[in-house]
Amino acid sequence: MTLLPPPPVPDFATVRASPEGWRCEGVWTLDGILDLEQRLLDIQWPSGALQLDGSAIRTLDTIGALQLLNVIAGLEQAGRTVQLTGLREEHQALLDLVQQRRGSGTAPPPSKPANFLERMGQQTIHHLYGSFTFLVFVGEAAITLGRLILHPSRFRWQALFANLETAGVHALPIIALLSFMIGIVIAYQGGQQLKFYGANIFIVELVSLTMLRELAPLITAIIVAGRTGSSYTAQIGTMQVTEEVDALRTIGIPPMDLLVLPKLLALTIALPLLTVFADVLSIVGGMVIAQTLLDVNFQDFLDRFPQVVTLTSFLLGVGKAPVFAAIIALVGCYQGFQVRGGADSVGRQTTVSVVESIFLVIAADALFSILLGGVGL
Repeated sequence: MTLLPPPPVPDFATVRASPEGWRCEGVWTLDGILDLEQRLLDIQWPSGALQLDGSAIRTLDTIGALQLLNVIAGLEQAGRTVQLTGLREEHQALLDLVQQRRGSGTAPPPSKPANFLERMGQQTIHHLYGSFTFLVFVGEAAITLGRLILHPSRFRWQALFANLETAGVHALPIIALLSFMIGIVIAYQGGQQLKFYGANIFIVELVSLTMLRELAPLITAIIVAGRTGSSYTAQIGTMQVTEEVDALRTIGIPPMDLLVLPKLLALTIALPLLTVFADVLSIVGGMVIAQTLLDVNFQDFLDRFPQVVTLTSFLLGVGKAPVFAAIIALVGCYQGFQVRGGADSVGRQTTVSVVESIFLVIAADALFSILLGGVGL
């Protein structure tokens, strides 16, 4: 009886069926396993227990050992029992080392999807933790501000003036346009009803009190939150990604002194001035509609204006602006420091910054309205 010679060992990694079982053969290295997954797809694996013979593995490196463990793990996940035998001593030692470093030869079971209550609890804990860290950030900013008040020579005036220019001067065109258009809209919508009842002159009260007390500071804050607050987050977030913030700490410059306080103080100064600017432009827009559609000329409008708008009404509107500015600056800077990873995190935190800033500004405005209404203002 003539014995057939054993088939040649291939120059690539493969698994073949043999009369004794299944054999792992060839070169199990980085180059040898390139097409292994495609070859494994063509194999019809039997059910039940499997025995893999590794005696025909000619060369084995760490990548090949990891791939061999993955093959075994995939078969075990499909419900089969796998036994690997016949490995040379050096190959078995390498496989044991890779398995030890990897943790386990079997993949962890998929995590059970959380139910509604579990997800709600996780979100609640996440938001509570975020609120706590934001309060810590606000406290740190307050302490740093107090320290700089005691030592004003340490304050970075150049950064303050640069932020005043970007947050204030550069925002004037968009504030002017939107305030003027909002004044037109308020005057037009309200004027139609006033004209129906012959009370055209009351357009002065409608536009002046509405804009000066509520809409001008609120709309200005929302515009600044979308324009300036987002830029604060993007700037600090990019510095986080490029590790510039860590570099500042390394050379002894506190990021709070250089990146937060100049922005906070600049916006606290700029937003009240932008609010006054928005007041003027919105009143001008109302005056244009009053003269065009309601036969209330500029002179009549200006004569009645001081009779209906008191200094208190003006100051109440402008007085909200520093609070709105502090909210926008602190949220914008805080979210910038929360950036982790790459550019996608910068975009995500910038979106969160704008949404949170606008939400907190509107909430603060509602709180102002309740408190001022309670004291008769």
